Amino acid sequence: MSTNISSTAAVQQPERTPDPCIVVIFGASGDLTKRKLLPALYHLEQSGLLPKDFAVVGVARRPLEKSFAPDMKEGIISGGGVEKDEAKLDPFVGRIQYHAMNFDDAAGYDALKKVLADIDKKFGTKGNRLFYLATAPEYFSDIVKYLGDHGMAKPEVKDGEAKNWVRTIVEKPFGHDLESAKALNNEVNKVFSEDQIFRIDHYLGKETVQNILVFRFGNGIFENVWNRNYIDHVEITAAESIGIEGRGPFYETAGALRDVVQNHVMELLSFVAMEPPVSFEASAVRAEKVKVWKAIPPIHPADTVRGQYGPGTVDGKAVVGYRQEERVHPRSQTETYAALRLEIDNWRWAGVPFYIRAGKRLGKRVTEITIQFKLPPQMLFKDAQGKGAEGIQPNVLSMRIQPDEGITLQFGAKVPGPTMTISKVDMDFSYAEAFGKSSANGYERLLLDAMLGDATLFAHRDGVEATWSLITPILEAWAKDPINSLPNYAAGTWGPATADAMLKTDGRKWRKL
Repeated sequence: MSTNISSTAAVQQPERTPDPCIVVIFGASGDLTKRKLLPALYHLEQSGLLPKDFAVVGVARRPLEKSFAPDMKEGIISGGGVEKDEAKLDPFVGRIQYHAMNFDDAAGYDALKKVLADIDKKFGTKGNRLFYLATAPEYFSDIVKYLGDHGMAKPEVKDGEAKNWVRTIVEKPFGHDLESAKALNNEVNKVFSEDQIFRIDHYLGKETVQNILVFRFGNGIFENVWNRNYIDHVEITAAESIGIEGRGPFYETAGALRDVVQNHVMELLSFVAMEPPVSFEASAVRAEKVKVWKAIPPIHPADTVRGQYGPGTVDGKAVVGYRQEERVHPRSQTETYAALRLEIDNWRWAGVPFYIRAGKRLGKRVTEITIQFKLPPQMLFKDAQGKGAEGIQPNVLSMRIQPDEGITLQFGAKVPGPTMTISKVDMDFSYAEAFGKSSANGYERLLLDAMLGDATLFAHRDGVEATWSLITPILEAWAKDPINSLPNYAAGTWGPATADAMLKTDGRKWRKL
């Protein structure tokens, strides 16, 4: 049983338009640029949020000078929900250029520097640069080093003041363990100052993730019960029905814990658990997030579960197991599923367990945060035989990150009739129903914020290292203790039985999604 909630008039924040600039995308021949980045930039153009003086330069190794801009136009149309004859489209595409070079070629950076200077003159972009590192992680260090060596990493200073700005967005994964993350941070910080670096996590561009902060701190009725006195436990699920989609070599070195939990899920956890920041400034928000991660005691291997999918059925179709995927070792120990039980050792959350699970080839694609509240202390609603309270279920608040963004509050209500029968009902808020469907992909907000210099929704080096400090010991323990029973769950199910047993030991069970 459910009921919908409609929205009222929106409170519109002032529009923010960045300074004139060039967005330079390294690794622009990859899928991310065509499917996500260029459609997102064009959505900003449609909304009037890009500066009038603006340009895009794609950088990659292949010679794509003639085909790059038309290919990006096709991506904007097919991936961005854009009509091909839209008035703004061709002028926007006319500001897209391409530069072919190897990422370790010094002469290529000299040529790139000249290209950017020519674009400054042509489009009036005033020397402002946003370098987006959309390459494989092994190229990050080289690109950053060469940008520094060729004088492209720092703004020009005159009379003690910067005449322009230079920033860089770095895609995940940011390291593969604590040691490598620290090393990469050190290398990047040799060239760019921390306020120039924007470590991106596309989950933070999703409306529901941002809305966690609004939901908690913009409404007076929820924060009072957002603590150990009222909340029984918290679940965070990041489930995918797809497999590894031909990315065998990448996934063999990543796994679910590195690929999803260390970044996406830990970010969601911090938004749910953080204390109210003193302001919505980047430094204040990020400080509270780091406090959450540092308040988590070391996670014991006994409070972890790993799994790997075997053959099964997804959406009515038979699929192979992980070890049968292309370019995967036939005896691989890589986990495609990870579950953790952790606690946050502070005043608000002491004693409240947080259950996390993430995996591939699960029952369906869904990312959701579930807050389960404690039951009332007394069951009042019983008949003469002492029955009738069976319908009382814990109140549950669920925040759906994907695929259907929204928030649901579950509570008990009396069923009409002469008996005291209780049924659970849902109050359901859907972004699509309340505000209309959107073709936005989540990168719009993040790209805009980076151009504006707002790092609120980006990771700081302290946060990256804090989350790796939690995850690295688990990875090390797993590496020392291989599992002979892999694969241990069938594709299309909800993971290994040991994950259910972990919650059953606590007298709980995973929410059915």
